[in-house]
Amino acid sequence: MDVERSSLCNCVVNFLLEENYLLSAFELLHELLDDGRDAQAIRLKEFFSDPSQFPPDQISRFNSLRVADPQSLLEEKEALDEKLAISEYELRLAREDILKLRAELQKKLESSLAETNEYASTVPGPESQQQKRDTSFSELGPLKDDERRDLNCAIKEYLLIAGYRLTAMTFYEEVSGQNLDVWHDTPAYVPDALRHYYYQFLSSTAEAAEEKIAMIREHESLLKANERLKQEQELMMKNKDVADAQIMVLKKSLEALQKDLEDKETLVQHLKQSLDHQRKELNECRAEITSLKLQVENSRSGRAWAASDVDNIHTQSLESYKAELRSLSMELESLKANNCVAMDSIALITSEEAEERVVEIHEDKTVVSHSDDMYSRVLDTKDAQAMSTTLRLDNYKYKPEEISQEALSSSSSDNGAMKSGEAAAGQNGEALFKDGELFTKPHSVNGESIPDKKGLETIQILSDALPKIVPYVLINHREELLPLIICAIERHPDSSTRDSLTHTLFNLIKRPDENQRRIIMDACVGLAKSVGEMRTETELLPQCWEQINHMYEERRLLVAQSCGELAEFVRPEIRDSLILSIVQQLIEDSATIVREAAAQNLALLLRLFPNMDKYFKVEELMFQLVCDPSGVVVETTLEELVPAVVNWGNKLDHILRVLLSHILGSAQRCPPLSGVEGSVESHLRVLGERERWNIDVLLRMLTALLPFVHQKVNETCPFVSVSENGKPLVSTSLLELYARGNVEWPTFDWMHADCFPDLIQLACLLPQKEDSLRNRSSKFLLAVSKQFGDHYLTHVMLPVFLLAVGDNTDLTYIPPSIQLTLKELRPKTVIAERLSTMCVLPLLLAGVLGAPSKKEQLAEYLRKMLVRNTVKEGQSMKCNVATIDAVRFLCTFEEHHAVIFNILWEMVVSTHINMKISAAYLLKIIVPYIDAKVTSTHVLPALVTLGSDQNLNVKYASIEAFGAVAQHFKNDMIVDKIRVQMDAFLEDGSHEATIAVVRALVVAVPHTTDRLRDYLLSKISQLTAMPIPASDVMRRREKANAFCEAIRALDATDLSVTSVKEFLLPAIQNLLKDSDSLDPAHKEALEIIMKERSGGTFESISKVMGAHLGLASSVTSFFGDSGLLLGKKESGDTTAPPPSEPLDTPKPAPQPSMEDTRFRRIMRGNFTDMLRSKAKGQEDNLQN
Repeated sequence: MDVERSSLCNCVVNFLLEENYLLSAFELLHELLDDGRDAQAIRLKEFFSDPSQFPPDQISRFNSLRVADPQSLLEEKEALDEKLAISEYELRLAREDILKLRAELQKKLESSLAETNEYASTVPGPESQQQKRDTSFSELGPLKDDERRDLNCAIKEYLLIAGYRLTAMTFYEEVSGQNLDVWHDTPAYVPDALRHYYYQFLSSTAEAAEEKIAMIREHESLLKANERLKQEQELMMKNKDVADAQIMVLKKSLEALQKDLEDKETLVQHLKQSLDHQRKELNECRAEITSLKLQVENSRSGRAWAASDVDNIHTQSLESYKAELRSLSMELESLKANNCVAMDSIALITSEEAEERVVEIHEDKTVVSHSDDMYSRVLDTKDAQAMSTTLRLDNYKYKPEEISQEALSSSSSDNGAMKSGEAAAGQNGEALFKDGELFTKPHSVNGESIPDKKGLETIQILSDALPKIVPYVLINHREELLPLIICAIERHPDSSTRDSLTHTLFNLIKRPDENQRRIIMDACVGLAKSVGEMRTETELLPQCWEQINHMYEERRLLVAQSCGELAEFVRPEIRDSLILSIVQQLIEDSATIVREAAAQNLALLLRLFPNMDKYFKVEELMFQLVCDPSGVVVETTLEELVPAVVNWGNKLDHILRVLLSHILGSAQRCPPLSGVEGSVESHLRVLGERERWNIDVLLRMLTALLPFVHQKVNETCPFVSVSENGKPLVSTSLLELYARGNVEWPTFDWMHADCFPDLIQLACLLPQKEDSLRNRSSKFLLAVSKQFGDHYLTHVMLPVFLLAVGDNTDLTYIPPSIQLTLKELRPKTVIAERLSTMCVLPLLLAGVLGAPSKKEQLAEYLRKMLVRNTVKEGQSMKCNVATIDAVRFLCTFEEHHAVIFNILWEMVVSTHINMKISAAYLLKIIVPYIDAKVTSTHVLPALVTLGSDQNLNVKYASIEAFGAVAQHFKNDMIVDKIRVQMDAFLEDGSHEATIAVVRALVVAVPHTTDRLRDYLLSKISQLTAMPIPASDVMRRREKANAFCEAIRALDATDLSVTSVKEFLLPAIQNLLKDSDSLDPAHKEALEIIMKERSGGTFESISKVMGAHLGLASSVTSFFGDSGLLLGKKESGDTTAPPPSEPLDTPKPAPQPSMEDTRFRRIMRGNFTDMLRSKAKGQEDNLQN
C-alpha cells in the first residue's frame, strides 16, 4: 500500500513540476513534510533549494519586504508550538501504525509468493518497465487541452483523497482557464482516476501503448488530411467557377475581336477605293483651278478699257465668277464629305494650295485682282492617332457666295470699297485652332492681315490680363468672367497659355458652392463641345487629374462632376481607362460628399462605356460604395448606381451570387460568442460595428434588387403565366407545372434554393440582441411575398421556413431536386433545434406569417405555440426563453399587437397556472414596444387580473411586469394604478411579496417620476420600522439587502429635502440598528449616504447610534474624515487621542455642489453595476 502511495505521490510531483504549477508544488512540499513523508519530498526539496531556480538574493529581497510585527510573531510562535505538539503525537501514532503494517505486509508477502511468480511471468521485466517509465514527454508530443484537463482533474481528486487540502486549494487557484469542479463525461472520467491510470500503466505493455499512441496520431493526421482535402476541393470548385466565367468572357471577347477585325478589313478596302476616287477628283479640281487662273490673267489685259464699258464688263465678269465659284463650291462640298470618311484611316496627303481671285473696286473704277494663299495646313503632332487630309473643309469658313455678295455690295460705293473688302476678309478669314490646326487669313496688298492681326493681339492681351484680373474680382461675380476665359482658351494659339487659362477656369473660385460649380461645369461642357475630343483629353482632363487631391472637398467635388459630364466629349477608349481611374480614386476620398458625387457620376459614365471589359472592376467599386460607412453614399449608390450597373452589365445572377457571399462572409469572419465547442453560443457570432453595418446595407441592396429578380423571373418563365392587370403572377397552376421538374428555371430556383437557405444560415449566426438585422431580413421576406404573390408565399416560402424550424410541412409545389437541398435545413440535433427556435422562428413569425394575408394563420400558429404547447407540456414558458424572445421580436411590428393581445388575454383568463405565469412574462417583455394608451387599455387590466390571482407564483410574476411598466412610462394615471396595485401586494404582508415589490420598483427608479420614488422611499421607511423576528436570519438578511439596494438607487437620484429628512434618514437609521443582517459593503455605503445627506449632524447621529447599539466608540472610528474605511493598524490603535472638538458644537462641513455630489453617489454606490447584475440575474432566472 505504501509503495502504491509513494508511486502516486511521485507521479503528482512530476506532473506539477513539468506543468510549472510551482505554488501547488511548494504547498505539497510543506504538507509532505508535515506528514513526515520526507522520502517523497526529496525531489521537491532539491528543486526549491536549487540556487539557479531561486537565487538567494532574490529570496532575501522578498523576505525583507515583510514588516516584522511582534504580535504576529508571537502568534505564529504559539501556533508552531501547538502544531509541533500535534505533529509529535501524530508521529508517535504513525510509527505504531508502521510497525503494524510491516507485520501485516510480511504475512501477505509469505502467503502470496506463488501469485507474485505468476504475475512476474506476465508482466514485462524491469528493463521494459524502466524503458516505459523513461518515455519522455517530448516523444508523446505536447499535452492537448482535453488531456491537460483530465490530468488536472485527476490530480485535484488525488490531492483531496490524500488529505492535501491546502495543496488542492492552491492547485485549483493556480490552474487558469479550466473549471476543475466540473469534469465532463469523457472516457478518462472514472472514480479515483489517478490510481486507475497508475494500474493501467503498470498492466499495459510498451508495445500496446506505442500502438495506441500511433493509432491516435494516425487518426488525427487523417482528420487533418481530410479537412485539408475538403478545403482544397472547395477552393478548386471556386477556381473552376471563376475559370469558367473567365473562359466565357474570353470567348465572347474573341468573337467580338474577330468580328471587329473583319469589319476593319472591309473598311480598309473601302477606304482604298475612296482614296483612288478622291485623287481623281483632286486632279480634276487642279485642272479647273488652272483654267480659272488663265481666265484671271486674261481679265488683266482689259484694264485700259474705257470708263463707260466698265460697268458692263464688271457685271458680266462678276456673274461669270459667281457661276464658276458656285460650281467650285459644290465640288468642294463633295470633297469635304469624302474627306470626313477617310479622315481617320488615310495617311498624310501632300498639301495643295488653292488660289482664288478677290476683286476689289478702287476709286479710279479699275479692276484690281491679286492672288493670296487662302489657307495653309499645320498638323498637330500631339495626336498621333488622329490623321486627316490636308483640306479640313469642315473647319474652313470661307464661303464663295458671301465673297461674291460682298464684292457686289462694294461696287456700289466709290469711297467704301476698301472698308468693305477689309470687313469681308475679317469675317471669312478667322484664325481658329481646332484639332491642332492653324488657319491663316487673306493678306492685304502690302502683305499684312490687319483685322486678323488685331484679333490675335486682342486674344493675347485678354489672356495676359485675365490671371491678373481674376483675383481682384469678388467671388460672387467671378462667374461673369467665364465667357472671356472660355473665348481665350478656345482661340489662343499657345498651348501653355491655354493650360494656364484652363487652370484658372478650374480654380476660379476657392470653394465653389453648388450653383457656382454648376456654372463652371456648364462652361467646361461648352468648351469641350467647341474644341473637340483631342483638346478635351489633352487640356481639360489633366486639370481634373491635378485637382483630384486638392485640400478642399468642393474642388474635388468639381472633379467628380466633370467625370460624368465631360466623358461624352472624349474618345470611348478614354472613358473606361483614364476617367474610370479618376472616379476610382474619388471613391476612396475621405469626404462623404465627394464619394456621393463619385457614385452619381459613375452611374452616368456606364452608359458611355464602349464595351464590357471593365465590368468586374465596376462591380467591385459598386460593392465598395454599398458598404460605405456614410448613409448618404449608400442611399445614392442603391438608388442610382446599382440599377445602372444591373442594366448596363446584364449580369444579375453574378451580382446576386457575390452579394450573398458578402453577406455570409461578413458574419462568418466575426469571432464566436463562446469558445466552448458544442454549445449554442459557439455557433453565434459577436458582430462589430463595421460588420453589422455591412450586413445591414447588403440586405438593403438585396431588397433593392428584388424588382430586377422578379422581372427576370417573368422574362425567363418557361410556362404561359397568368397575369392580372398586365403584371405576371406566380399562380398555383404555374407552380404545379414547375414542381414536375421537366424544365429549368434557374432565376426562380435561386430564390428558394439559394437565397432563403443563405438567409436562414445568416440568421443562425446572429445573437438575440441583433434585432435590427432580423428586422431588415423580415422586411426583405415581406417584400418577397408582396412581389411574388400569396401563392408563392403559401406554397414555397412558408414550407421552407417551417422546415427550417423543425415543423412538418408539404413540399408538393417544389421540384424533387430542390426538395433534397431544402430537407437539409431541418434541424437534426438538440443544438440545431435550439438555434432554429432562437434564430429562425422570429423570421417565420415576422417575415413569413407576418404578411397581411397570413394574419389568421399567424394567430393560429401563436395560439398553438403559446397555449396548446404550454398545456401539453405542463411547464411555464419561462423555461423557453427562445420562444419568448421570438414573440418579443414580433412585438416590434406594431401591426401584430392586436393578434398578440388577443392570445395573451386567452392565457390570462385561463385556469392553467403555467399559462398565467407565461402571460405575465410575455406582458413584461411587450411593454417596451407599446405606447401609453395600449398599456392603459390592455396591459394594466391584464396585470391587475393576474395580480388578483390566488396562486402566489402568478401574483409574484405579475409584480415584475408592473415594475417593467413603471420603468417605461411616466404617465400619472399609470403611476397611480401601479401604486394602488403595489399597496395591495404589500397588504398581504408576506416576505416574498415585499421583496418582489421593492426589487420591481428599484429597476424603475432611474426612469420613473418623483412621485413613485417618494412612494417607494416611504414604503421602505415604513417596512424598516417594522420589527422582524430575530430567529429568521436568512429573511432578515434578504430583506436588508433589498432595502439597501433600493436606498442606494434612490440616493443616486434627486430627492427632495423633505423626502430625505422624513424617509431616507430614518430608513437608514432603522437598517443600521440591525447591523448583523447587513452586508459590510451595504453598511459602509449607508453610513456614507447618511454622512452626506445629514450634513454636519452625522457625528452626533453616529455617536447616538453607537451608544444605542452598545458600541465602545462611534461609527466614525472605523472611518476617516473623508468617510473611507481605515486600515487595520489605524482602526486597532486604541491609544489615539480623542477628538478635541466638542460633540455639541460640530463644525459644519461645506456642502458640495448638487451635480458633483450626485455623480459621486452614483459612482460610489455602483448603481449601474447593481442594476446590470440584477438584470443579468433575471435573465439567468429566465434561462433556468
